[in-house]
Amino acid sequence: MTRAPSFPGTFKLALAQMRVVPGQRDENLRVAVENIAAAAEAGAAIVLLPEALDCGWCHSSALADAGTIPDGDACRRLCEAAKSHGIHVCAGLIERAGDVLFNSAVLISPDGDVLLHHRKINELAMAHHLYACGDRLGVARTSLGVIGLMICADGFAPNFAISRTLGLMGAQFILSPCAWAVPPDHDNVRDPYGRLWLDSYGIVAKEFGLWIAGASNVGPVTEGEWTGHHCIGCSLVMAPDGRSALRGAYGVDAAGTLLVDVGLNSKPFRSDGSCNPMVG
Repeated sequence: MTRAPSFPGTFKLALAQMRVVPGQRDENLRVAVENIAAAAEAGAAIVLLPEALDCGWCHSSALADAGTIPDGDACRRLCEAAKSHGIHVCAGLIERAGDVLFNSAVLISPDGDVLLHHRKINELAMAHHLYACGDRLGVARTSLGVIGLMICADGFAPNFAISRTLGLMGAQFILSPCAWAVPPDHDNVRDPYGRLWLDSYGIVAKEFGLWIAGASNVGPVTEGEWTGHHCIGCSLVMAPDGRSALRGAYGVDAAGTLLVDVGLNSKPFRSDGSCNPMVG
């Protein structure tokens, strides 16, 4: 008789709200590896890094600097870091596939193997000149549970079709590398950032009883239609009851590593219903 796999009741998830400098691939990868090491040192079982962390979202340096997955330099460096520190890594990279670029994400095992490879499907129209769109979804059965991947705007695809499909495929955790940006005159006191993600994640998390985590970078957008915008963090983890278990700080300088206890049996809220952010 085949036995159902055994998953840990609770584990630490780290979100690396790292600074990404468009066009500075080697420096961005160095910072990413530092964040992986810091997450492992803090006891995290998995670390989620931002979208397009190597080249920066919508930056033309990808035309020269993007690599293949899994054999390109950027992916190999992240795989080596995952293996060196014994931690699952989820990260967004710009992928070269022949003459085509994709806005992609990978899930890497603590042994340094790519378990899951996703190409962003619901890419914003302003990025279509640079990235092709993906055409498939997948989940990976890991020692932590069943994990699905999406990237940023995939989370608000019409009718939440992408996240809902991952839920139907059995995902218990959805991880989403992101690059959440605001215009230079955005007033976060008057118009607090994040309602789009709270609603998009919360509906699906509650509907399927799963965890959804989005990690955004901080730093400037220097090319494309959003030139002058700033990525501002606000990374988010939504619990299976549809409420937030963690929200990162807002700001172009709000870099840091965030920690939250998640799992199939964890309870992210106090008995009085108030939020316990569990930030390390």
